[in-house]
Amino acid sequence: MTDHARRRPGPAARAPRIHRAWFVAAVTFVTIVGAAAFRSLPGLLIDPLHQEFGWSRGTIGAAVSVNLALYGLTAPFAAALMDRFGIRKVVAVALTVTAVGAGSTVWMTSAWQLVLSWGLLVGLGSGSMALAFAATVTDRWFTTRRGLVTGILTAASASGQLIFLPLLSWIVETHDWRPAAVTVALAALAVVPFVWLLLRDHPADLGHKPYGATAFVPRPEPARGAARRAVTVLFAAARTGTFWLLAGTFAICGASTNGLVQTHFVPAAHDHGMPVTAAASLLAVIGVFDVVGTIASGWFTDRFEPRRLLAVYYALRGISLLFLPMLLAPSVHPPMLFFIVFYGLDWVATVPPTVALCREQYGDDSAIVFGWVLASHQVGAALVAFLGGVARDAFGSYDMVWYASGALCAAAALMALVIRRRPATGPVLA
Repeated sequence: MTDHARRRPGPAARAPRIHRAWFVAAVTFVTIVGAAAFRSLPGLLIDPLHQEFGWSRGTIGAAVSVNLALYGLTAPFAAALMDRFGIRKVVAVALTVTAVGAGSTVWMTSAWQLVLSWGLLVGLGSGSMALAFAATVTDRWFTTRRGLVTGILTAASASGQLIFLPLLSWIVETHDWRPAAVTVALAALAVVPFVWLLLRDHPADLGHKPYGATAFVPRPEPARGAARRAVTVLFAAARTGTFWLLAGTFAICGASTNGLVQTHFVPAAHDHGMPVTAAASLLAVIGVFDVVGTIASGWFTDRFEPRRLLAVYYALRGISLLFLPMLLAPSVHPPMLFFIVFYGLDWVATVPPTVALCREQYGDDSAIVFGWVLASHQVGAALVAFLGGVARDAFGSYDMVWYASGALCAAAALMALVIRRRPATGPVLA
């Protein structure tokens, strides 16, 4: 099919009853749910690897931190590669790399192999399916309802956590950690056919307008020099104060979620006598309320000022973390359940307003800019994943890390309030 035919709707083309954008969003949702399998496992591996190999929690945390850092640093380059080669090809390759990395852990005998397989390969693969993937799909396929769709796709990760955490914790507890790693690899491979057969790169490929658009949008020419473009966009965005405020707040977001709670909540609860399966189930319940909170946040973002939403989210998260050390106990009790619900509603509610601010400030480059902002999120997560393990080794408890994270969230709330609105004179990076 010629480029001309691909980019102009045929005269007989009719809008379908259900816009194809919703089917693309559904495939994206399933992909992110499958990807959540390998996002759920690191916190469950800390104690088993410590017991089997004698590695310190700091050493294991270092491998997890490499994974988290690459998850973020890969995202802007992946967004640029999607502009060059298409979403479908990039995501299919990423899932395959993730499966290879997760599956190869079953043969490791040294800590450097954990860093190579789980840190490098799974980090690169998962980074290519990070939230920049969701932002790219939303920007291409939707003109209206972007906040809501961003919230739904962000919630997909929590949905995957809800599905896989109880399963993986049961496998680790009853069959050892290796079958759990194989399960993660198979889950990644199982998603590849859905991506290859059902995902489409642009509405123009099918002769459709983006959802909510009043005019047909031709598919842009493939953007060559993906790495150069990602770096160029970074340098341009870095000249603005807004970028550093967004990157700083999102770094604290990552530190207080993926780096701290997702990585260290299970071993911290186990330190207080709580069974691993019970602690993992609590994390899964966080995923339930995360779905609700993130979709609601997307709805709010379409209607309210995103800066104020971010300030509220970070302030509430900080308060909840300050109370957590007093709630950990051998059994699950009502105050802990209240924390789980409260924290779950706030887990990644920050994503829709952050994406909206990137879109407002940086226009067509917003997906790549958000990729760099997400990189800061994962750098923050990586630091706390490592430092949390070091603090546990040094002090025999995680209490200091909970309190420090609560204080950081208070700082993020203040940073969000000073982000300026962009004047309607054109995109910042123009």
